[in-house]
Order: sequence, then C-alpha cells, then structure tokens
Amino acid sequence: MSPLRSLGNPDISPFDDVFCATGKRYNHAYLQPWWGDRVVFGGGNGPVNEIEYFNINSSAQAQNFGTLNVATRMAGQCSSGTRGVIAGGTTPSSANDDFIDYITIATTGNATDFGDLINDTIGSAGVSNATRGLFMGGSNPSANEIMSNIQYITFATTGNATDAGNITLDRRYAAAGSSGTRAVMGGGGSPSTSNVIDYVTIESTNNATDFGDLTRSNQYLACVSSTTRAAWGGGDGGTNIIDYVTIATTGNAQDFGDLTQGRYGLGGAANNVVGVYMGGHTTGDYTNIVDFVTIATTGNATDICDINGSKGFIGGGFTGEV
Repeated sequence: MSPLRSLGNPDISPFDDVFCATGKRYNHAYLQPWWGDRVVFGGGNGPVNEIEYFNINSSAQAQNFGTLNVATRMAGQCSSGTRGVIAGGTTPSSANDDFIDYITIATTGNATDFGDLINDTIGSAGVSNATRGLFMGGSNPSANEIMSNIQYITFATTGNATDAGNITLDRRYAAAGSSGTRAVMGGGGSPSTSNVIDYVTIESTNNATDFGDLTRSNQYLACVSSTTRAAWGGGDGGTNIIDYVTIATTGNAQDFGDLTQGRYGLGGAANNVVGVYMGGHTTGDYTNIVDFVTIATTGNATDICDINGSKGFIGGGFTGEV
C-alpha cells in the first residue's frame, strides 16, 4: 500500500486532504474556516457609522477600524473569514436601509459598497460559512412588515442579495449561528417574542425547518457558534441567560451559564473556540463590556475587555483572519 503522500507536510492542517500530494484543502465551503482571531463589528445605537475591532485572544480595548457608508444600528453582520459584510439597519432619520457594505478584515479602512438587500431591512440575523452569507428575517417598517425571507450573498462576488427561502415564521431581532453546513436562528419578535429555533442548510435555497426551542422567549439577543455548538446570550428584559444547542442534532436548547451582566441589543462573534458578547443595553444604560466564553465548555462568561464607548443594538459582529 502506498503511503499517504501528504503526511509529514508541514503545511497540512485539519482542513487538508491527506491523500493529496500537496496537502491542499478540499474545495468544500464547510471545511474552509470562516472565522479568525480578529473581531469586527459596525454600527450601533445613535445610530453610528463606526467600525471597531479587537483580538479575541487579548484583553486590549477595541480600536477604530474605519467607517461604514451609512450610519446604522441593528444591521445584519457576517463574514467569509476574509471579507466581512454589514447590511441594512436603521439610519439616523429612522428610515430603514437596504445597503450592503463590506470590508477586508485583515486591513483596516472604510467600508465599500457591496450591493443592496432585496428590500429595506432592520434586525435581520446574519450568519455564514466561507462562501455564502445569509440574512434571516427582519422587518421593513416602511412597509409595515415583519418578514420571513432569507436573503443570501456570495462573498467573492459583489452584487445584490438573492432570495433563498423563508424561516418558519415572521421574525426580527433574532440571532443566528453556523456549523458551516447548517445555520440555526433563535428567538426574535413577531411582534410577540418567540422561543423558536429554525435551521437551514446554508448552501441551499430551501425554507427553514423547526429545530426546537430556546429556554425562554427572547429577542435582541446575540449568538456565538463553533462547528459544533451555537450559544445565545442576553436579550429581552436585560437577561443574563446563555442557552446552547448542538447544531447537528435538533432539539431544545439547554442552559450554558450566565453573562457577567444582563443586557439586550448586544453583538456576538466567535473564532470556533471562543465566543464574545459585546456591548448591549442594561436596565440603566448602554455598556462597553465584552464577555468571553469557551464554546465547548458550559459555564459563566468572563469580562475580558471593552469596546470603544458604551454601545448597544450592534446587530451582530464577525471574526476573520489577519
């Protein structure tokens, strides 16, 4: 029997094909990392056009990355690991926007126009793998509409979003996580608050399916995820609860632990090992706290650093490679 030709190749990683002479990656999106150690998020209460970043493994305070083309809050956010995308939200005039902006995560600077969402959208749940980004649900108050549509973009090609199906019920202010193959979206308002978790195959154009339920009805929450788990933290009423599910197995969420401080309107991001919950609105005011959890191990969060100023209604966040 011939040896596995790429064994011993110093460039090989867990994502590599050991039967390949060069040890190159399989060409499958779910095996390509869409995360990294640089955390980036844009927008927030005000609304503002600021983009911030920090290292997920450091206790250093967040720094300025650049600016969005439009000041916004409650925008959907996702990344390919290389390119980050921020879409929709509420503008300073309280109108809703269909803009899609993008940045190159490794290089600080101002955002560039990517295209447009199908319609004006606030409060969609952004989620992705290395190839495709989804914006799930949201609302278009100018049309007096809470939406069930799933919109998708392909990161490598700028352009307008395309319809990919529908979630199981109309919802906004939910949050979503990804295993790379499957996206799970939990909570939201319709307009009453929901505990429903949906799932969908990211590369499909099919409607979502019911996954199970969160431990409580919740909206304005944040999600962090790995290829194995998704964990929703904070949310309606300023709760400190963190719920989690195993993404490959449908069923109801279980208790993970608690945030250091209850809050809603926070953002979330992860590098497949560590998840961070950023900012949010407490019962008294906005906060600059960044909480840290190890996704594979249940337990309470730890405060690791601060974002630039107190900020809420961030609408998501993402990580990428530097």
